[in-house]
Amino acid sequence: MEKLKLDNFIKYKFLSGVKHSPKGNWLGFVLHEMDKEENKYLSNIWICKDQQTYQLTSSDEDRSYLWLEDGENILFSSNRTLNDKEKAQEGEEFTQYYKININGGEARKYFNIDKRIESIKQIDEDRFIFTASFNSTTKNDKKDKDEKDYIVLDEIPFWSNGEGYTNKKRSRLYIYNKRTGETIEITDEYTDVEGFHLNSDKNKVVYISTNYKSKMDIDNDIFIYDIDKDNIDKVSSDEVFAYSYANFIAEDKLILLGSDMKRYGINENSKFYIIDINSKERKCITPEFERSTWNSVGSDCRYGSSANIIMEGEYLYFITTEEDSSYINRIDIDGTIEKLTSKKGSVDGFSVCDGEIFFIGMRNLKLQEIYKLENKEENQITKFNEWLHKEKNIASLEKYTIKNGHVDIDGWIMKPVDFEENKKYPAILDIHGGPKTVYGEVFYHEMQYWANQGYVVFFLNPRGSDGKGNEFADIRGKYGTIDYEDIMEFTKSVLDKYSFIDKTKVGVTGGSYGGFMTNWIIGHTDIFEAAVSQRSISNWISKFNTTDIGYYFVEDQNGATPWSDHEKLWWHSPLRYADKVKTPTLFIHSEEDYRCWVVEGIQMFTALKFHGVESRMCIFKEENHELSRSGKPKHRIRRLEEITEWFDKYLK
Repeated sequence: MEKLKLDNFIKYKFLSGVKHSPKGNWLGFVLHEMDKEENKYLSNIWICKDQQTYQLTSSDEDRSYLWLEDGENILFSSNRTLNDKEKAQEGEEFTQYYKININGGEARKYFNIDKRIESIKQIDEDRFIFTASFNSTTKNDKKDKDEKDYIVLDEIPFWSNGEGYTNKKRSRLYIYNKRTGETIEITDEYTDVEGFHLNSDKNKVVYISTNYKSKMDIDNDIFIYDIDKDNIDKVSSDEVFAYSYANFIAEDKLILLGSDMKRYGINENSKFYIIDINSKERKCITPEFERSTWNSVGSDCRYGSSANIIMEGEYLYFITTEEDSSYINRIDIDGTIEKLTSKKGSVDGFSVCDGEIFFIGMRNLKLQEIYKLENKEENQITKFNEWLHKEKNIASLEKYTIKNGHVDIDGWIMKPVDFEENKKYPAILDIHGGPKTVYGEVFYHEMQYWANQGYVVFFLNPRGSDGKGNEFADIRGKYGTIDYEDIMEFTKSVLDKYSFIDKTKVGVTGGSYGGFMTNWIIGHTDIFEAAVSQRSISNWISKFNTTDIGYYFVEDQNGATPWSDHEKLWWHSPLRYADKVKTPTLFIHSEEDYRCWVVEGIQMFTALKFHGVESRMCIFKEENHELSRSGKPKHRIRRLEEITEWFDKYLK
């Protein structure tokens, strides 16, 4: 067995977009690979039938597809045959669709729409309903050439991580008629549609949206559009409420996920509701439900997206994160919930048809594969990443739980792959982002690489993390207090228990919230010999006024604005304590990270330099908050090189 190398992740295969055909006899998915030389990802559509897989497309840029109702053809967007002019259009307001038969043959142009399409569904043979990006500041969806030199802002948020400037940009709902070539606008220019679903007869669509002109609020509403009558009806009430999902569960009823945010703020876990379409009466069917309804198990080995909530028959299928793993569940109209999977790990998306379930999973420290769920038993279908465990040394995990006061804090220890009992090893504490996410027993490339380089790696889920209900996750107004205590108590316990760790050679790193906590830690303790702060937060006041979520996230999570309680925000800001820092620190940031803008790292870096602390900053151009997970291959390599070399310098 060979040691895992830093750039071995270039060979990993990533899976997404798993979907049954309409009749359920075929399964589609997208396979993503990395091209290091071209510094990009290659994506193609694959098909699975009778548990055998084969590649359907080969242009290396096919990642968004739709099963057509005939069950024999797939519709997908691509720019494979576009000329230079069309390619220039395609990035802004042009989407070309192709049709390919799953039994063989070439993909053929089907239609194109002069919109940047985000999501599309078929109504009938001729008509499609879709959401597309629209900007009301441009005339006829096209900017004058000279106007591209200017950016005008008159609303918040004015930019978004991964999208850039978004002023007056909305996701609008449209219907396209392929036979006539006509596109009909359903929603207006100020309405932003967050998700939509057709009823079984495909004559009505339910959608969630928010409407704003100056400031986007955090609540939203639910509407039903009658396609035949061309009529929109609001079915939600006027109270402040945040809906995350809405679909038809009966002819006259909707099933919803949502929260009033009254008790735990914007991170409050949603509950399930039923709305009677006629009376508009809303009823909660899971009043005691406390789980998050998404997969928050972290990993740096994913690419692309998949469905995590699906209405099928009389059930709504959904994912929950519980403790350190995610699971598939289903709920009926009465609120009865049944858990369908039980194994530890991560469910990264699934498809269901007539009760048959296929899902993309991470099991037993393996990379993603497709599994079939039968009678609650899992059967692995694909083996795209089996080579990894056959050829490389993979470090195992040892779960370790401490009690901090009355609270159990769960974490894990990874020993070096060539571990020797009587030898001392350097160690790295890795802190997750969120904060409302979790670490679990899944493959993490950076941690596995460090374990292969002779490091002990340890990590945990402190208070603020997901998986243990609302109260455990609620650290509003407490950032840097109880969460910091959990992390430091866990670290102290690990160093006391595991004598093979050299206490003089321990480093700390983390990204996003983990970057905030790294900044906080170095201003409050000197026990770490080196630190790497990634996509961090250093100043809650600048975070409030500059980032895409700052104006509502900061107030909700810290209980203050710069005007209501300036001192509280400053007290919770790591920058306040920068003059106490002695730890050599590397800052990693992306130039286009609008979630935790680059000025957050720059402020902390400048402060450390000013106070004579050895520090270094590496800024990645053309990257955003997702650098470590979906950044360009060469950039991901350089990032991990920077981090590892920094720790090697101070810990070895």
